[in-house]
Amino acid sequence: MVPLADLFNHKTAAEDVHFTSVSSSSESDSDADNGKRDANNQNDGDDEAIASDIHSETGAFDGDDLELATSGDDITSMKMIMVKDVKAGDEVFNTYGSLGNAALLHRYGFTEPDNPFDILNIDLDIVIHWSLSLFSNRHGRRRLSLWRKLDYSGCVSQDSEYFEISFDGEPQVELLILLYIMLLPDDEFHELELSLSTICDVKETLRLCLFGKESSPCTEDSRLRTKLLLTQGVCRALFSLADARESYHGPNSLEVDIRSFNECCCATDPKLYYSLILRISERRMIEKLKSFAASGGGTLGTAKET
Repeated sequence: MVPLADLFNHKTAAEDVHFTSVSSSSESDSDADNGKRDANNQNDGDDEAIASDIHSETGAFDGDDLELATSGDDITSMKMIMVKDVKAGDEVFNTYGSLGNAALLHRYGFTEPDNPFDILNIDLDIVIHWSLSLFSNRHGRRRLSLWRKLDYSGCVSQDSEYFEISFDGEPQVELLILLYIMLLPDDEFHELELSLSTICDVKETLRLCLFGKESSPCTEDSRLRTKLLLTQGVCRALFSLADARESYHGPNSLEVDIRSFNECCCATDPKLYYSLILRISERRMIEKLKSFAASGGGTLGTAKET
């Protein structure tokens, strides 16, 4: 452990201190510059410039960086900087980074209620299982293969591929495109395959075949692109994926989990306390995903239905 670095608890987006790193080489260069400037009797304005140069060579620490401060040939020192005023007697917080609850629990053994950086993962296997409930195995494999040829993929961690759902319930656009392709009528899918083989520009292929010839470069705007992808079929698929992900939490309802959390004491049973925060947060994001799908399907009167 780095001395003093583990003294402060984490608080998401509300830290009081930052740890910064300064390499030994940059400190040596700074000392040499200081010596030269002192010898030349430079004024206070030059001293401020020196401080600015030193600051530009530092970087804010997060949890992953702490071990880097003591590794390698270039010895690194640390500085603790107060970033805002703290009242006497109040706890001083650091930040371990912009991490969701699953990452906080895995790395540090705790979670936070209403963590704005929280995300929900939906495995690619869930999407494939949904596809098999509607289409043949050959259908799903061909659509997935084309999606990859269009240079798309999910997030990958420990040989597992998944899609992220944001804290607000918005799905990763790569998931929406995969669902869109899965649901394309056969003739439109064949057109997409043909276009991919004849048009070198993958983005142009997507613009023409996913959004139609009447589309324009403005469909590159992420918000508009998301709207165009949210057909009624895709929205229904999102509902199905949300239900499948909800089943991971077992038969107990969200209300039961909330009641258990309110009765739980962090001091006496921290494992249950923090795991319940994670469960409740995930289930609320599932509800937000359903709301996102419902609102998206209801506002797309101009989008074609699949």
